[in-house]
Amino acid sequence: MIQIKKKMLVTCALPYANGSIHLGHMLEHIQADIWVRYQRMRGHKVYFICADDSHGTPIMLKAQRLGVNPEEMISKINLEHQTDFYNFNISYDNYYLTHSEESRQLLNLVYQRLKENGFIKSRIISQLFDSEKGMFLPDRFLKGNCPKCYSPDQYGDNCEVCSATYSSMELINPKSVLSGTTPIMQESEHFFFDLPAFSKMLCSWTRSGALQEEVVNKIQEWFKSGLQEWDISRDSPYFGFEVPDAPGKYFYVWLDAPIGYMGTFKNLCQKRSDLHFEEFWNMDSKTDLYHFIGKDIIYFHSLFWPAILEGSYFRKPTNLFVHGYVTLNGTKMSKSRGTFIKASTYLKYLDSDCLRYYYATKLSSNINDIDLNLEDFIQRFNTDIVNKIVNLASRNAGFINKYFDGQLAATVADPALYNHFINAAMSISEAFNNRETSHAIRKIIALADLANRYIDQQAPWIVAKKEGYKTNLQTICSMGIQLFRVLMTYLKPILPSLTKRTEVFLATSLNWDDLLFPLLSHRIRPFETLFNRINVKQIESMIKESQLRVEGKQNFN
Repeated sequence: MIQIKKKMLVTCALPYANGSIHLGHMLEHIQADIWVRYQRMRGHKVYFICADDSHGTPIMLKAQRLGVNPEEMISKINLEHQTDFYNFNISYDNYYLTHSEESRQLLNLVYQRLKENGFIKSRIISQLFDSEKGMFLPDRFLKGNCPKCYSPDQYGDNCEVCSATYSSMELINPKSVLSGTTPIMQESEHFFFDLPAFSKMLCSWTRSGALQEEVVNKIQEWFKSGLQEWDISRDSPYFGFEVPDAPGKYFYVWLDAPIGYMGTFKNLCQKRSDLHFEEFWNMDSKTDLYHFIGKDIIYFHSLFWPAILEGSYFRKPTNLFVHGYVTLNGTKMSKSRGTFIKASTYLKYLDSDCLRYYYATKLSSNINDIDLNLEDFIQRFNTDIVNKIVNLASRNAGFINKYFDGQLAATVADPALYNHFINAAMSISEAFNNRETSHAIRKIIALADLANRYIDQQAPWIVAKKEGYKTNLQTICSMGIQLFRVLMTYLKPILPSLTKRTEVFLATSLNWDDLLFPLLSHRIRPFETLFNRINVKQIESMIKESQLRVEGKQNFN
């Protein structure tokens, strides 16, 4: 079957520019990167982008505490984030930030179009004001009891217990996170986006196949309770983009953040002559747009974002791919327990491929949470990758290098077995394409078991001792290398570091379309260790450093 080559724009949710990337963040970026790498292997043209969400009161206040201006702080954090993603082999074409001229221009354009189309309204509202700090309180700087389920210690915009969304004015017993005082009421003019005007479109779009079934079911609850106008402005002091012709008023970060997808892509277009912004973002675009996001931001991406795009004459996403949270050893990641592990801390002790593989064994197209069980993490990687995959290469390459100067046989020893491996490409491909990465892994490891069973049965270490062994020994061990090559081609989207070392060892690139053609009479390079086993001391050291960071016993700048 001929596969139609597509043009795709893929994004991850924008990390907030007031802290470090941790292993919880990495789930989404790894999931998206695996999918992107697979799509690229199949010949699709994929542009993969992300940016730091770099506006809002938390950033302004943190910069004040650090004694720097917000621009300086977000620039430093942006560099740190880029470094972490690069070291995890996340293959972004552009990693930018929302505090950019491209985003500002697009935000103003979107706002202007929405206003001209009658979707922006203004009115005087009463807001909660911290009289001690002299500022209106953003939703995230208020805590109280949820007005729906009455759970305590919930933020002013949504409940983490029952997932209800609400106005900060509905919060029961509100307290300022900044001062701990009870806020007072104060009036201010605000701008609102008329989300209810898009109810019919959103009802249709959310059922169009753009969302997972679990997400659609959740959204129906919001439809039943009725969509509300969305407050898109904030009062000074605020770090963000000022609303045109409205001094002292700023765009709410959740309006300009998704527009950062557009600004980041526009920045990429300015760097590359072969890219055109309009081709990907105009309403008549024939390209695909995919957003990988966590389930905590479904409301913004499945309702506000498509409505904003529709109302300002831009295209809507092709799909939202939603995932769950990450727990560590069955519990929520915690700074106090030292289980809030930074990406940079992890990389001091472990290869990025180890985490990429473990997450891949757990990932699927649903929104279930994923547990990073460190004991299972060690065992799974060592068993699957080191013992089954890498050892397959090691045990056969030794004979090929020693007796045949690295030369593989001119024939395939077991064509039926090789064809079985190649025929698995269709089901593995389908699993990758549908983000059922855990299914792909199970199929690949089952093949690895077959490959090792073949070598065990053929026993090349015994054949090597027999008279006239050479022909049989070469074909047996070459077969092992051929199967290793197929397995590593399937694993290439998941294990980029091991893939690079494998391609050096095999003296060839690993391409999906080349699977039909074994490396006959091909010369491989001398085998060098491709991967070392994970040991428990690496994990213990990583946890210890994370605990020391929390306790302040060591400087980890």
